[in-house]
Amino acid sequence: MIFKSLQKHENYKELIWMLAKMDFKLRYQGSILGYFWAILSPLLLFLILNFVFTSIFAQAAGRGGPNHYSLQLLVGLMMFGFFSEGTNAAMNSLNAKSQLVTKIYIPRWTIIIASTVNAFMIYCANLIVIMAFFIWYHFVPSLFSVVLFLFFSLVMYVIIVSFGLIAAPLLLRFKDVGMIWSALLSMLFYATPIFYPLTILPEWSHKWILLNPLAFIIHFTKESMFEGHYAEPIQYMVFLIIVAIGFLFSIWSYKKLEPKIAEYL
Repeated sequence: MIFKSLQKHENYKELIWMLAKMDFKLRYQGSILGYFWAILSPLLLFLILNFVFTSIFAQAAGRGGPNHYSLQLLVGLMMFGFFSEGTNAAMNSLNAKSQLVTKIYIPRWTIIIASTVNAFMIYCANLIVIMAFFIWYHFVPSLFSVVLFLFFSLVMYVIIVSFGLIAAPLLLRFKDVGMIWSALLSMLFYATPIFYPLTILPEWSHKWILLNPLAFIIHFTKESMFEGHYAEPIQYMVFLIIVAIGFLFSIWSYKKLEPKIAEYL
């Protein structure tokens, strides 16, 4: 029985990987630049925002001047891009694969997971850009801050999966979910300290802003990497509890919605 369970688990891994690779290839098929769009799109946004905001926020962002601000902005944009790309892909995964869902039976959650793996692959490609800029600016972050960055990236992936398990079935039933999430993403972009430091906001607002896991991740990634500042243990605990509750709720929600997925299609 244990062997059959492991074999089944291995089959799911292969299925998820196959779907993720197929999504990645289809996304850039027929475009002239191909896979380079995975890097070029967020890079162009970075160049525009960096040009506009360097003179405004560079001094407020901490020591290191414009160079450090540029790196902070790049890291923040790449992490938010991962979140935006991942949640949108996960939310639309079942709708995009409707023919696959209705014609053959495969666990529907594997389609959602595969879409998030595809987003993670794009994020890994973007990390090449980050490393290139770090080398260009001759900046070497501490080992602990790099480990924390990788940890935060994995936690963000868990958040993306949690969102997908809830939103993908809901989108099939309520098409407005996509519009609502698009508006919320725009709000999150400005409510998250990406192109501005948290310190420019009133101090009383910090604890409320940091209850947003995305804001917590991006803020303390920048703080640890460029300023050597870390969250308090209690802050990490609250952050992980919020993420864990969200993940458990997403599993419960998916189990409730999954039996009616075929009906909604």
